[in-house]
Amino acid sequence: MNLRDHLDDIMAFLEVARERSFTRAAAKLGLSQSRMSQTIRSLEEHLGVRLLARTTRSVAPTEAGEHLLNNIGPLFEAIDNELAVLADFGAKPAGTIRISATENAAAAVLWPALQKILADYPSIRVEIGIDSGPTDIVAEGFDAGVRHGGMVANGMIAVPVGPDLRMAVVAAPPYFERYGRPRTPQELTNHNCINLRMPPAGGLLAWEFEKDSHELRVRVDGQVVVSTAPASLTAALAGLGLAYLPEDMVSAHLASGALVRVLEDWCDPFTGYHLYFPNRRQHSAAFAVVIEGLRYRPRKDS
Repeated sequence: MNLRDHLDDIMAFLEVARERSFTRAAAKLGLSQSRMSQTIRSLEEHLGVRLLARTTRSVAPTEAGEHLLNNIGPLFEAIDNELAVLADFGAKPAGTIRISATENAAAAVLWPALQKILADYPSIRVEIGIDSGPTDIVAEGFDAGVRHGGMVANGMIAVPVGPDLRMAVVAAPPYFERYGRPRTPQELTNHNCINLRMPPAGGLLAWEFEKDSHELRVRVDGQVVVSTAPASLTAALAGLGLAYLPEDMVSAHLASGALVRVLEDWCDPFTGYHLYFPNRRQHSAAFAVVIEGLRYRPRKDS
């Protein structure tokens, strides 16, 4: 079967299968019911399989029809969405894009990229919602979210917007002078650690480590509990304990000597930040511009 010769027939089937009605599907496509029935019969004959089970009162996909609906349907929807985006490119990209992000994701990814995006497209506006925990972007009315790969919900389209990340265990030099340095993650239980409380459930973040395929999750304790990573950094700089923070967030302080790192060999890279958004949504030209402006492109070795 040559697919190109039957695109209209497949589209007709998808409409009937979704509507569960020849009458409604025919009306949406501007066809007569008899023409619609003939089209479906022709498609079934070419495929050699029944796609729709018909009674006097109802129409429903057969098992084969369900397979076609679930696997081919999304591809046609994706094509429709992309064609709509191309049509929108004829107009000047404009509008407001709402993005949910953690504070560190905004600092590391959004602000640097938005400097160029917003300068090149003055009619685009971006609203950033800062939230430390996971956010239901659909329920909260966001167009997209930025989180590291492990926090992206299933069923979302995820576009990489940064390199792989590493965590770092750090403290100020006076802390180590007083308490010494932990040599293994297990020794953290004997140290004063700065805990991070994660919304919305309010649990404390476990410190995760990996070395030679050996994974550890350590529940640390200490005198200070904070609700944001920047607050944890401030507490560490003040000498209040050990902090567990993204490497890029502490790199400047490590270079200056204000912080010292330990357990580096236990901190393997993990999937970096991604821009994520619901599947099968129709993107505006402004949203497409933001996606491409944020998309991470690794530098090629020279």
